[in-house]
Amino acid sequence: MKVAQHTWSQRSWQVFPGGSLGEYNLPPDLSIVLTHGKGSRVYDTTGREYIDLTMGWGSVILGHAHERIVTAVTRQAALGSNFSYVSRPTLELAEELLRAVPCAEKVRFCASGTEATMYCVRLARAFTGREKIVKFEGAYHGANEFGTLSLFPQHLSDFPLPNPTSAGIPKAVCDSVLIAPYNDLETTSRIIDEYASDIAAVIVEPLHRCTPPQKGFLEGLRQITAARNILLIFDEVVTGFRLAYGGAQEYYGVIPDLAALGKGLGGGYPVGAVVGRADILDLCTEARLGQPDYVWFASSLGGNPITATAALATLAELRQPGTYQRFFALGERLRSGFRAILAELGITAQVLGDGPLCALAFTGQPVSDYRTAFQADQDRARRFKLGLFQNGIFLNPMSTKFYLSLAHSDKDIEQILRIGRKVLQEMGR
Repeated sequence: MKVAQHTWSQRSWQVFPGGSLGEYNLPPDLSIVLTHGKGSRVYDTTGREYIDLTMGWGSVILGHAHERIVTAVTRQAALGSNFSYVSRPTLELAEELLRAVPCAEKVRFCASGTEATMYCVRLARAFTGREKIVKFEGAYHGANEFGTLSLFPQHLSDFPLPNPTSAGIPKAVCDSVLIAPYNDLETTSRIIDEYASDIAAVIVEPLHRCTPPQKGFLEGLRQITAARNILLIFDEVVTGFRLAYGGAQEYYGVIPDLAALGKGLGGGYPVGAVVGRADILDLCTEARLGQPDYVWFASSLGGNPITATAALATLAELRQPGTYQRFFALGERLRSGFRAILAELGITAQVLGDGPLCALAFTGQPVSDYRTAFQADQDRARRFKLGLFQNGIFLNPMSTKFYLSLAHSDKDIEQILRIGRKVLQEMGR
C-alpha cells in the first residue's frame, strides 16, 4: 500500500487503527506524531513541546534518553543485541532481582508484562493442578486473555461472573476466571471458600490502578490463600521498583508466591520477568519436558543483553540515596496541588494514587474499587484529560493514571497544576 504524503497525523490514521499504537483514542484533530523525548518532555513533528505524564505507560521511570542508560545501551549494542541465551548483563540483572524483590528465589525473563502475568498464571495452574484463578474487577494484567476479562466492564455482572472487555476471548477462558471486588475481603473470601478446590491462584495489583489497598486487605489475601494452598500472585508490572526498590511487597509488607515485573524495570526497553518461589519456577526447567507438571516458558527476546543493560543502569540510579523520598515528594506535591485546586474551584472529585502515581475521579464518593470508580463522571474525566492534552500535557486520555518520572521537576509540577487549574476553570462545576 502506498502511503499518501499528507500530514504526519493523517498518515498515522491511514496505517494504524485509531491512528495510534493502541488505546489512546485521541480525536483526529488532536492526534500527533512524536519525534523525540528528553527528560520529562516529548516533542512532535511540528516542534511542539509537551510535559509527559504517560512516560511510556510508566516504562521510562528515569525520564527519556537518560544519559546513563543511553551510554550503557550504546556500549552493549556494539557487543551484540540478542543471543536468546544467558549473557553477563542478564545474569547480573537476575542476581540483582533476587537481592531486591522479597519473594524472588529464582527468575525467568520474557519481553513484556503481559507475558509475565500469563506465565505466572500458567505456573500456578501447573503447580496446583487446578484451573481457576481469581482476579479483581477493573484490574489490568496485560493483553492476555484473562487480563482483559472485567477490565473495563460497562455492564456490571454479579460476582464472580467475568465480563469480557475484548471480543475474541473463548468461553472456556471466561469459565476459568472468577471476578472479585478489590478491597472487599468479605466477598472475596466467600468466593474463594466456594471454589477453593478449583482455584490455582489469586492475582492482584497490590495498588489497584491508582486505588490503594485498605488496611488488612492484602494481609487478608495472603492468609486466605496460604490456608487453602492457593498461590498469591502480585502483578508488580506497575508497582515494581516504583513504590519501593523491592516493589509493593516491600512497601506493603506482604510477600506473594510469585510476582510479575515489567515496565520501569527496563528503563524504557521491553522487559518482563517472573520471580518467586524456586519450587514453582523450577517447573519450567527443560529437563522436566514430558512430565505432567512441566511448564513451557521461553522467549526469543526475554533477558536480551540490551534490555538487561538498560535495566542495570536503571536500578543503579534507583539505588541512589534519597531517590524514593524525592519520587514520593513529587507525587504528593501533584496530588495535594490538585486537591487544593479542586477545593478552591468548588469541584467535586477524588484525587487518588500513591508514590509517583496520580489520578482524578470526578465523584463525591470515596473510591475503593472499580464500582465506586465506575460511578464517577467519565465524560467529565475525558474532557479534563483532552483539555490537558490541548494545553501541552502529553497523556493517554484512556489511562487510569498519570505517571511521574525521576526526570520531572518541581517546576514541571507547578506547570502541570497551572494548566490543570486553567482546564478545570474552563470546564466549570
